[in-house]
Amino acid sequence: MSQKPSVKRINDKLIRVYTDILRMEEEELRKSQFRDLGIKEMHTIDAIGIHATPSSSDVAKRLHVTQGTLSVAINNLARKGYVERLHLESDKRVVNLRLSRKGRLMYRAHLAFHQKMVASFVKGFTEPQIELIERALDNLNEFIDEYRH
Repeated sequence: MSQKPSVKRINDKLIRVYTDILRMEEEELRKSQFRDLGIKEMHTIDAIGIHATPSSSDVAKRLHVTQGTLSVAINNLARKGYVERLHLESDKRVVNLRLSRKGRLMYRAHLAFHQKMVASFVKGFTEPQIELIERALDNLNEFIDEYRH
């Protein structure tokens, strides 16, 4: 059974966008003051966020990784000065995470990159067209969520 030409074109474009975004992020990291970070570490910083102190288990869920995998990443990020651990007084087993000043700076730089990228993506589209793009992305996210479970 062969694919419709439009399905193949969209698939090819999605693959290119995915790989090119990762490549661009890696290149930006390498030429920035954050060159000591890897792409996964950068996404861990993003998952921690700037305005909250999520628990390590919440961050692991956001990233779809095990607690053990996250713990290794947090150890590295803490050693590099990007993340701080906060132990609850009421329960020392619970570890919340907070970005350090350096981590917040990285978070803002990554956010600015994504804002610029999205602005470029929707440039020239009307609001109804942007809503159509959002619906298509929602469909894709639903597929991903169903696939995961």
